[in-house]
Amino acid sequence: MFHSIRWRIALLYVTLILVIMFGLGLYISNFVRQTYLSGLENQLGSQARMVAAAIGNKQSNALADPNQLDAKAKYWASILGARVTLIGPDGVVLGESHTDRTRMDNHLSRPEVAQALATGQGNSVRISSTTGFEMMYSAYAIRQNGQTVCIVRVALPLSQVEANTAHLQRVLLGASLLAAGLAILLAMLVAGQTTRPLRELTRAIAQLSVEELGKKPTLTSRDEVGQLALAFDAMRAKLSGEIAALNSERGKLSAVLQKMTDGVLIVDEAGFVQLINPAAEEMFNVTTAQACGRSLVEVLRHHQPVEMWQLCRATNKPQSATLEIGLKRLYLQGTAAPLGDALPGSTLLLFQNLTRQRQLETVRRDFISNISHELRTPLAALKALTETLQEGALEDPPAARRFLQQIETEVDALSLMTAELLELSRIESGRVPLELKPTPPLDIAQRAYERLRLQAERAGLTLQVACDETLPLVLADGVRLQQVAVNLLHNAIKFTPAGGKIEIGARQDNSMIVFYVKDNGIGISPEDLPRIFERFYKADRSRASSGTGLGLAIARHLVEAHNGRIWAESRPGEGSTFYFSVPIA
Repeated sequence: MFHSIRWRIALLYVTLILVIMFGLGLYISNFVRQTYLSGLENQLGSQARMVAAAIGNKQSNALADPNQLDAKAKYWASILGARVTLIGPDGVVLGESHTDRTRMDNHLSRPEVAQALATGQGNSVRISSTTGFEMMYSAYAIRQNGQTVCIVRVALPLSQVEANTAHLQRVLLGASLLAAGLAILLAMLVAGQTTRPLRELTRAIAQLSVEELGKKPTLTSRDEVGQLALAFDAMRAKLSGEIAALNSERGKLSAVLQKMTDGVLIVDEAGFVQLINPAAEEMFNVTTAQACGRSLVEVLRHHQPVEMWQLCRATNKPQSATLEIGLKRLYLQGTAAPLGDALPGSTLLLFQNLTRQRQLETVRRDFISNISHELRTPLAALKALTETLQEGALEDPPAARRFLQQIETEVDALSLMTAELLELSRIESGRVPLELKPTPPLDIAQRAYERLRLQAERAGLTLQVACDETLPLVLADGVRLQQVAVNLLHNAIKFTPAGGKIEIGARQDNSMIVFYVKDNGIGISPEDLPRIFERFYKADRSRASSGTGLGLAIARHLVEAHNGRIWAESRPGEGSTFYFSVPIA
């Protein structure tokens, strides 16, 4: 309540009025009481002089006969309505209107008596030792021949004065309470009217949200509060513009961070992650909820980026490091840079994914190594054959012809390798257009069978076709798929011992036609099986001279160009089955 301006204004008014009314009531009450007492004192003084004049008259014999003084005192007391006491100059009570004077003490020490003896008249207000009430006394001395012969004292109790004063105080209290009530209502009204614009402005500010910044507060006063409303409106317009600009910048920053392929983290001075983008979440397998507010060590779980951040914090200079994420086999280039005045104490961590570049570098290196290895054997053979011929084999025609045939064989191998490399290069670069059209699966299997039937027979193998003529047509380039089937059959013939059996066929699997080449040859080991479709990869190194290692790679690219898939299943010593699928037309 005391935090409200309205109540502070109202309480100030009410407190001020109550203090004034209280002070005024005390003053009036005391003034009236003093007025009453002053009037009563004058009245008693007049009455005391009147009684003294009547008793001290020389024609009166009252003083001459002391026995008549009690009667005189009672007589005047009945007339005046007050207590009358006649006291001798020695303080002895000579006459009393209300009590037995014989039991009364000597009054010589009474203030009013002592004053009357000294000056002729005395007054006092005190509690009577006889009656026990507070009384007002007025005494007057009767003098004869210059001597005080008697003192007349008139007294009245002050109970009436106190009753009148209490009545007046009650009247004043009632008036004060009424005035205080009216003052409270008036103060509340004035305070309410004064603070109403402030309350409306406060309500408008409290209800103001970012979406409502464009609305103006409904204030029409032209006083100081109105000026405050105008200032607030100007601030609102400026704030609205700044918030719109910030939202635009935040949206741009969020879009950039969301679409970046590089991982971004912002770490505060204490090492806690404040921001992480989706790329970094994927790299380190965390979510925003799991990362933000946690330490960098908990989020990344790698010592290299943590050490990079620590070194950047220590030197206040950009740092970089290369790290590898073990299970995901990611190669990352990390950079830590202090954010300076933009975010004092914070550090930007940027992680660039170099996995693809590293894989390409590995492929390039492996390709160079493989092609060098593949070229070394025929070139070495050619070198040896030519040297032999130069050293005299030319003089021996039969030997010369045999060497020339070997040279021709090696040149054919080099030509085949070159042709397959060019073919693979064209396929991978998409420069081999496919003439897709509905083709019967039996045509593909049958033509591959016919091309390699004689070779299988020469190797002592049984080759057969298992393909239903009613299978749906496939959308394919028939020549290219025949090339795939021929490559698979050629491999099966090479790795199946004499007496073995090879089968080529096709079957339907939902919307795909699955072709297969099955043999009962030597099989493929489990560690080699995932890599057999790589370029130059040979599962049987002891028979490395039997091919270039490019046939299965060419087959994989041709099948994938048909939106299909190629795979193999094998067990060492039990044979292998190669599959490839293409969509139904």
